[in-house]
Amino acid sequence: MITEYFSGLPALSIDGAKAVGKTVTASRYAKQILRLDIDENIDLLGGGLSVLREQEKPLLIDEWQRYPQSWDYVRRLVDEDYSSGQYLLTGSAVPRKVKTHSGAGRIVRLRMRPLSLAERELEEPKISLSSLLDNSVDEVSGASMLNLTDYIREITASGFPGLRHLSENLREVQLDSYLTNIADKEFPENDIIVRKPDILTKWLIAYAAATATTTSYEKILVASTAGEAQKPSKSTTLSYRDALDSLFITDRVDAWLPTMNTFSSLGKSPKHFLADPALTARLLHISTKQLITGAATAMLQPEKGTTLGRLFEALIALSLQSYAQANSAQLRHFRSSKGDREVDFIIEKGFSVVAVEAKTSASITSEDVKHLNWLAKTYPDYSITRIVLNTGKFAYTRKDGVHVIPAALLGA
Repeated sequence: MITEYFSGLPALSIDGAKAVGKTVTASRYAKQILRLDIDENIDLLGGGLSVLREQEKPLLIDEWQRYPQSWDYVRRLVDEDYSSGQYLLTGSAVPRKVKTHSGAGRIVRLRMRPLSLAERELEEPKISLSSLLDNSVDEVSGASMLNLTDYIREITASGFPGLRHLSENLREVQLDSYLTNIADKEFPENDIIVRKPDILTKWLIAYAAATATTTSYEKILVASTAGEAQKPSKSTTLSYRDALDSLFITDRVDAWLPTMNTFSSLGKSPKHFLADPALTARLLHISTKQLITGAATAMLQPEKGTTLGRLFEALIALSLQSYAQANSAQLRHFRSSKGDREVDFIIEKGFSVVAVEAKTSASITSEDVKHLNWLAKTYPDYSITRIVLNTGKFAYTRKDGVHVIPAALLGA
C-alpha cells in the first residue's frame, strides 16, 4: 500500500502506536532520515523551510509530532512541488494542543497497526477481502493447518514485530513495560497531564475488560473506580480515552449506520478494542495457558460471550482493520439498540458490504449465521456478502450462501 501511494503522491504520513514498525518500514523508501527524537535535529529544523529544501529526497521525518511545525513545512513544500515520492512522516502520537493544517490534498495519512494474521505468515491466504467486496466469489475453498490452540497463542504472541521472537515470560515483561510507559512517559511527552496515574491504569484495565462490547464509558468508569471515595469526573476519564486515541493505543470500531436505514432502532456506540489483543491480555493478567484451559474470566459484561471468544474477536478486529484499509473500506459493527440483532463486523465500501461473524468454534451451525442472513434480507439495497471467520480446518460455502473461512486464510 505504501509503495502504491508513494509512487504517485508527494507525501505520506504513517501513524501508529509505538513499536508497530513505522520507522523500519518507512526507512526502506527513504534516502535520508531526520529523526526528531534527537534534539539537534529539532534545532536544525528551526532554520525553517530552507533546511528541508536542502535535504535529499525521499526524506523521512521520524516522530514528526515532536516538532509539529515540520508538518506545516512539508505541506508548504508540497504546494511548491507536487512531485511524487518526496516526504514520509512517521508519528506515534497526534499533537493535541498544537494547531496544524490538516494537510488535505498534500499529505495522505495511513495508520500502521500491529501485524494482522496474514502479515504473521502463519498460512498463505486463499481468499481476499478484495474479491469478497467485489462480490466475485460464489464459493470458497482451502485448508488450514491451524487449530484453536494456534489462534490462542496468536492472541498473546502480540502483533508488535519486535516482541514475537521472545519467550512468553519475556514478552509479558516487555508488554508490561510498554503499558507502564504510557502513563509514565508517553502522556508527559505529549503534554498530557495525569494527576493520578493509578486511576489511568485502572481505567485501562476496565477498558480492556470491556473488549468487544459496546459498554458505556460510564460503566467503564464505575468499574475502574470501585471502592474509590473520590471518583474522577466523566470529563477526566474521557480525556484519558481521547489521549489514548491520540497515541493509537485504542482502536475502536464504530457502529454501522446504513444510508438505506430500514431498521430505525440502531445502536450507535462503538465497540471497544485496544491496538493489540496481547495488550488486553496483559492488562487482565490472562496467560496463554488460562485461555487454553478456559480458566480466564476477567471481563465486563460476561453475558456478551466468553473471555476467549472476545479476545479472538479482538484478534479478528486487528486483522480486519488492516485488510479494510488496504481496500479503502471502513470497518464497522452492527447492533440494534435492544441488542437482539448483532453482527460482529461490517466492512463497507460504498454499497458493497462484507458482514462478518467471528467464532472460535471449528464447526458452524445455523444459529451462528442467523443474524448474517437476517441482515442480508433486511438491507436488500446493499450487496452483502456473508462470512464466518473461525478456527476450523477448511473453507467452504454453506447452502445458504454463507462462506465459512478459517481466519488465517483471509487476506486483504
